[in-house]
Amino acid sequence: MPEDFREKHPSVWVDVHSSLFDPKRAHAMYNDFMDELEFAADCGFDGICVNEHHSNGYGLMPSPNLIASSLARRTQDTALCVMGNSLALYNPPTRVAEEFAMIDCISGGRLIAGFPVGSPMDTCYAYSQNPSMLRERYLEAHDLVIKAWTEKDTFAFNGRFNQQRYVNIWPRPVQDDPHPPVWIPGGGSVETWHWCAEMDYVYCYLSYYGYKAGMATMKGFWEEMQRLGKDANPYRAGFLQFVGVAETEEEAYKLYKEPAEYFYGRCLHIDPRFATPPGYTTEATMRAGIEGQVSRAARESKQALASVDKKAREFDAILENGYVIIGTPDQVAEKLREVATELNVGQLMLLLQFGNMSRDTAMYNTKLYAEQVMPQIKDLWEDKWENKWWPKPMAAKDRAVPLARNLQAAE
Repeated sequence: MPEDFREKHPSVWVDVHSSLFDPKRAHAMYNDFMDELEFAADCGFDGICVNEHHSNGYGLMPSPNLIASSLARRTQDTALCVMGNSLALYNPPTRVAEEFAMIDCISGGRLIAGFPVGSPMDTCYAYSQNPSMLRERYLEAHDLVIKAWTEKDTFAFNGRFNQQRYVNIWPRPVQDDPHPPVWIPGGGSVETWHWCAEMDYVYCYLSYYGYKAGMATMKGFWEEMQRLGKDANPYRAGFLQFVGVAETEEEAYKLYKEPAEYFYGRCLHIDPRFATPPGYTTEATMRAGIEGQVSRAARESKQALASVDKKAREFDAILENGYVIIGTPDQVAEKLREVATELNVGQLMLLLQFGNMSRDTAMYNTKLYAEQVMPQIKDLWEDKWENKWWPKPMAAKDRAVPLARNLQAAE
């Protein structure tokens, strides 16, 4: 995105102008993205994650399944978290059941299945779904996918939005006890909390705004779990945090300043007309006073354009607000242990590449984190709680090894 993007373009989402897209540059970027994810797997991360966005000037991943299928071949033991497929956008939703099953088979049972409702920009504008029916359509699609995975016989499905005479997906997932683990990304919807509790799914708060802004949402989530009689197993919850690690504080500041300011200055430039379509946010969530991060991004974009508040896009304020955590490995490890403990989060999800960060910097960040931060926090919950929401792959001896890896090992 050009430096004057915020001033000359109304939004990074939905109607961002196609003249800004360079397919030849995208060729290099897609390969960089996959290099970075494969590198993280080689560094020993528990999982690597891809997501779905549409008509978007920074996500560039309308089909996360394409990326995940490549990663399934190019990695061996790492969980593949597809976070996820926006179920209401697939007609029929059995397409999701089939493609996720393919990824699970190719990977030998390493899939984590993410089912987002989807941002209003992706769902209501880029894909023209009625916001007042979106959640109903999503829930029905979910039921169809789960039944397609678990029902052994061919069946008919007659829903409000989907009618199929013959449902009989091939392939089927490796993970069949009863199906791949399901994680639900959300922005703070009360209904999503209730549903995750009812279905025994992981609730993932994928926050753009860091741990300080996330405390109220996660506090509300755990209070609701307690009210519903659920245990406080931290693995019920996932939380996303931007992180930058370096050998010194000075180096961290220098390395991550530009990528952070780029992300918060340009990648979250969302026009308010796309943020809150009528019916998208439910009455219960509005009554609870929970502001979604999309609405917040749109509000801050509008304020910045009016020159009311540009501070949140400057690096010192980004750090002060907790949007991004930077520092030496010891400093980052100490802060992340504090964050995970305060938020009671067992599925810690990290953005180690953000904004316009180069591949080399992303790999440096990834390697340093894996070698010097990860060992300091990896055991935080292991002795106290069981992670029941993690893939159960085939035994390593039973899994295929791609020929290219066999040849590399032989060399």
